[in-house]
Amino acid sequence: MPRRRICAVIALCASFALCCDRDSGAPNAQAYQTTAEPPSAILDGYTADPHAVVFDGTYYVYPTSDKGEWQTTDFSVWASKDLIHWENQGMVLDVTKDLAWAKLRGWAPAMIRRDGKYFFYFAADLQIGVAVSDKPTGKLVDPLGKPLVLPSSERPGGAIDPFAFIDDNGQAYLYYGQGNLYAYKLKADMITLDGAAIRMTPAGFNEGVFMIKRNGIYYFMWSQNDARDVNYQVAYGIAKSPLGPIQVPADNVILQKRGRAVGTGHHSVVQVPGTDRWYIFYHRHAIPNGGGYLRETCLAPMEFDQEDRIKKVDPLAPVVPDGTAVDGGTAQLPDVR
Repeated sequence: MPRRRICAVIALCASFALCCDRDSGAPNAQAYQTTAEPPSAILDGYTADPHAVVFDGTYYVYPTSDKGEWQTTDFSVWASKDLIHWENQGMVLDVTKDLAWAKLRGWAPAMIRRDGKYFFYFAADLQIGVAVSDKPTGKLVDPLGKPLVLPSSERPGGAIDPFAFIDDNGQAYLYYGQGNLYAYKLKADMITLDGAAIRMTPAGFNEGVFMIKRNGIYYFMWSQNDARDVNYQVAYGIAKSPLGPIQVPADNVILQKRGRAVGTGHHSVVQVPGTDRWYIFYHRHAIPNGGGYLRETCLAPMEFDQEDRIKKVDPLAPVVPDGTAVDGGTAQLPDVR
């Protein structure tokens, strides 16, 4: 039995045994946090900043490949049909060979599709670039030969952590930033900025912007605190337009440390096509002996309440449901509607 499937079953049994103790107000909540085994990471090795998308029935994850002091030089992609079994599809971009303007610190990518082309936004040497391919698995090519976004004293904060979004009317946007959140409109070619940057920084924002649109509401999400901090966590706000303003609700942290799962942040979200089922991908400090430079990618269901607020995510809850075959049978994630 593969190691990750064994760990999934262990996590499932531990969590079910303590399922009545998950409520933080329950008498045995502390026992649950200290005893429950966190679910297994979904990708092999040390990865972080996972950007998840779904194209034509296949789920893809584009993570940062963790290396010491974040000196990363390559980007890879993983693929799955069921969100449980993941296969590494190989490297899609080598910063040392494929870029003329950067050689190091390749971080936090984002992928989006438009008109049959795949556009990959990423940070490298504290600048933001874009690469293009005809396939979600690359090989990616830099069409500009230079950064798309440069740091600027007029835009305080880091030029990292890009995210792209195409609204229902076809207008595309590029969001990015550390310390401050900025947004650009993109032209239809997806590689040209259209106008000046708009500052959108919500309270508590540090980095890792991500946004989804559901029932006409724009849910902006981000990470708080430093990625090396065990208190790295995900919060959100809402807006009526893709350019804000962002309203921050009370108690807006939706994912934070619990038990052995710490440093839980820099996430992305996918919607199961044709449903109102959502999953959040995030990294945590690797278990065991991990930290801010040794992280691993995880997955959890993400739900909304009747008032369209995002419910809190439990990083100790199992992802693999009861009764899942562990001998090569087909697995199916739980319906979280």
